Parts: sequence; structure tokens; C-alpha cells
Amino acid sequence: MSLPRIAIDAMGGDHGVRTMIEGAALARRRHDRFQFLLVGDEDRIKRALDNHPNMRGASEILHAPEEVSGDEKPTQALRRARKTSMGLAIDAVKKGEAGAAVSAGNTGALMAMAKLSLRTMPGIDRPALAALMPTLGETDMVMLDLGANTDCDARNLVQFAIMGAAYSRIATGLAEPRVRLLNIGTEEIKGTETLRDASEKLRAADQRLALSFGGFIEADKINRGEVDVVVTDGFSGNIALKAVEGAARFVTDLLREAFQSSLRSKIGFLVSRPATELLKHHLDPNNHNGAVFLGLNGIVVKSHGSANAKGVANAVAVTARLLEEDLIERISADLARGTDTPAAGEAA
Repeated sequence: MSLPRIAIDAMGGDHGVRTMIEGAALARRRHDRFQFLLVGDEDRIKRALDNHPNMRGASEILHAPEEVSGDEKPTQALRRARKTSMGLAIDAVKKGEAGAAVSAGNTGALMAMAKLSLRTMPGIDRPALAALMPTLGETDMVMLDLGANTDCDARNLVQFAIMGAAYSRIATGLAEPRVRLLNIGTEEIKGTETLRDASEKLRAADQRLALSFGGFIEADKINRGEVDVVVTDGFSGNIALKAVEGAARFVTDLLREAFQSSLRSKIGFLVSRPATELLKHHLDPNNHNGAVFLGLNGIVVKSHGSANAKGVANAVAVTARLLEEDLIERISADLARGTDTPAAGEAA
């Protein structure tokens, strides 16, 4: 059975049309149920499709005369939304012509267009950007918000926790994901008044929601496998994400230099290669690519701008799973379950 087709902003990302189409083709080779609406410059898309015969019967092209640049201000991009590949991909979701949209383009513009076109779900004040991150545990961890909202109140953080838990249940299969608030310490007296207020509200809602709230977590523990959902404001979340990505690149580069430093090191590399390849796979951001804007009346997934074809394919796979598991319905059900709690609209 085919899934609802996925609209691909073919013009987004650092590597352009060929990588976006190659990624979609790779995803379809893994799962032949995928159908696509490819949005962008028709001639360039057709040329890219020449190398991927498996896409011909599974794709339709929607021509877009313009594209959103990486440094364009969201307000400028909004004015051109109806002419750009990004705007038309999101509009296809709004019209029901696609079940979801994927873009590797300008994050701010994507957020602004998606929020304006699709609107937020009832019971959600602000959408949040959530992504999967690797851990030492058996499953990945969901972290949000990663940059959509720099300033958040306690009510926002509670809503993020509900949405993040719903996403985690899809991604991990856990019935009650462990949820923590990112803070400078784990003691209840630590952090801002907003964080302490959000903690109290989540403890009150814990018994009514499909999650297990355990208070605060510090940044050095988020990848230990001790938590399934980390909740924070977009400012702190984006900094934490970039710090983790930078640390991963640092470790990878350090190992590469160490193994190339001498003949003995090169021999050591050959002996330890299976372990280093596993480490490389675990730290490769392309293997965890695909952040989703939670809280919208539609599914919009952000692929990393520098993602290669494998990364784009993973973003497409994330999108398909969210469609398959009906993410929006799950979030709605969780909000309804917490009707009498702050998570469902009680003033903070």
C-alpha cells in the first residue's frame, strides 16, 4: 500500500537538485511505497531524474519559478511564497495534494511559511523544531525546541514535552518516554522561574499523559541514554545541538589525526577499524537527519542543509514514518487527555 505522497523542495540545501532527487530515489529503493511531488525548476528536476529510473512512475513535478536563498529573511521569503519551491511544497500539504513536505532550505523561512500556511494545532501556542539524537542507550533521544522559539514560557515548555513524547513513542516504540527539562542542575531549586514553573506543571500532568517526567537534566547527560525526550527553549536547544555536533566532529577529526600520526598508529587503525567505523556511523549526522516541526496542522520535515543523499533519504524515511504513525492524531489525543491540566491550555 502506498503512503500519501511527500512533497520535496528540490531546490533547498547546499548541494541542490541532484542531491535532493538522489536522496528521494535512495529512500524509494529502500521502500517502494514512497510517492513524491517534486517541487522546483522543472528542467533541472527532469535532468536529475534521468539518473533514477525508479522515480519515474512514482513522481510528479510541480514547477516553481523561484527558490528561497539560504540567507534570505523570513519576511522576504513569505512575500514570494507562492512562487518558490519551498512555499509551493508547503501549500501542497495545505491543499491535501501531499501528506507532508521535506525541505533542506532556509530554516527560518520554512518555519514562517509552514506556520502561516498550516497554522498551529488546537491547544498548541507555538510549533517547535524537534530532532532525533544518538545516545549510549538502545534508542535515539528526541530534543526540542532546536531553534524555532528563542523565548518560551512554562506553558510552551509543557506543550513541547507533550509533543516530544508523542514523537518519541513513534520513533522508539516506548509507551511512556522519559521526559526531562534541560537545566543548569538537577536540583528543584536550580534554573529560572520559567523552568521551575514548567517542572511543577509537568509533575501535575504526569499521571494523565503517556510520559514519565523526571525533573531536570544537565547538558552533559543528554546523550547518556538516561532520557528519551529533552525539552528546552529554542535558544538553549540550538546551542546544545551545535555543541554536540561540534564535539562529534572534534572526536572524529582527532581520531583521524591520531591514526595518521605514525606507522604504528596506522597499523592500530587497521586493527581497530570495525570499532572506528561503528563510531563514525554513530556520529554521522546524516544517519540522524530529519527534524520535524511539531504542533502544525500538517507534517513538515527539515533536512540539514549540508546533508548528502543518504541524509536526505533518512529525512524522507522520518517523514514517511510520521505519516504512517499519524503523528498529528497522536498529539491531539495527548492534548485531549490532559484537558484539565496546564498542558492542554490552562494559563501558565
